[in-house]
Amino acid sequence: MIEAEWWEYDSVDEMADAVAGDIGFIVESAVEARNEALLALPGGSTPKPIYARLAEAKLPWKRVTIIPGDERLVPMQDELSNVRGIAAAFLPTGARVVPITGDIADYKLAGNSADARLQDLRWPPDLVWLGMGGDGHTASIFNGPDMDDALNAPKARRAVGVMPEPLPSEAPVPRVTLTRSAILSARTILITIRGQEKRELLEQAIEAGHSSKLPIGRVLAEAEQPIDIHWCA
Repeated sequence: MIEAEWWEYDSVDEMADAVAGDIGFIVESAVEARNEALLALPGGSTPKPIYARLAEAKLPWKRVTIIPGDERLVPMQDELSNVRGIAAAFLPTGARVVPITGDIADYKLAGNSADARLQDLRWPPDLVWLGMGGDGHTASIFNGPDMDDALNAPKARRAVGVMPEPLPSEAPVPRVTLTRSAILSARTILITIRGQEKRELLEQAIEAGHSSKLPIGRVLAEAEQPIDIHWCA
C-alpha cells in the first residue's frame, strides 16, 4: 500500500511558499548531516513559482548540487530543455547545476551517458521532486516500448533513454529519465500537481498500485517511504 499524504492549497502562491519551505528544510538538514545536498528537480510550468521562492531563500547553496529528474534530447539553450530552466533559477544562487545529457542524438546512448554522469555523484539524492502529466507519466517514464527499461532497470542503474509512444505534442522528442529505482532511492520524494483531473488520476494510480496502467502508479507502488503530495486547483 502506497503511503501518501496530501497537502491542499487554495492558491499557487500558497503552495509555492509551502513547498519551497519544505525543500529549504531538506537542504539545510542534508548539509548539516553530510555537508552537501543533492536534489533532482522537475521541468514543466508548475515548479516555476516554487523555484522563484526557493532561489530567494538564504540557504547554503554552494553545498547544493541540482540535477533534472529527466531531460529532453534538445540543445541546452532550447526552451524545451529542463536543465535550462533549472539553471536560470539556481545558478545565480551559487548552486551547482549538472546537466544529464550532452550532444548525443541516439536516445539509448544518451541514456548510457546520463547514467555514467550520475554515477559520479554522491548517491542517493536527498530529494526527488516529481510532477505528473495528464497521461500519468512522471519524470520521463511514459507508456511505450521503453517503459519497462525505466521501471525494471537494475538498482545500480540511475538513468535510461526513452522514446515516449506516442510522442507528447508539446515536446515531441526522445528523453532521458531517472529510473524507478533511482527515484525511489531518494531520502525524500515529493510530488506537485495542479487541477482536479490530475488529482483524480493520481488518486486512481495510487489505489491501483502495482496493477496501475499509469507510469506514476507503477513507480509509487514500489515506494518504501511516505510520499508528500502537494496539490492546488
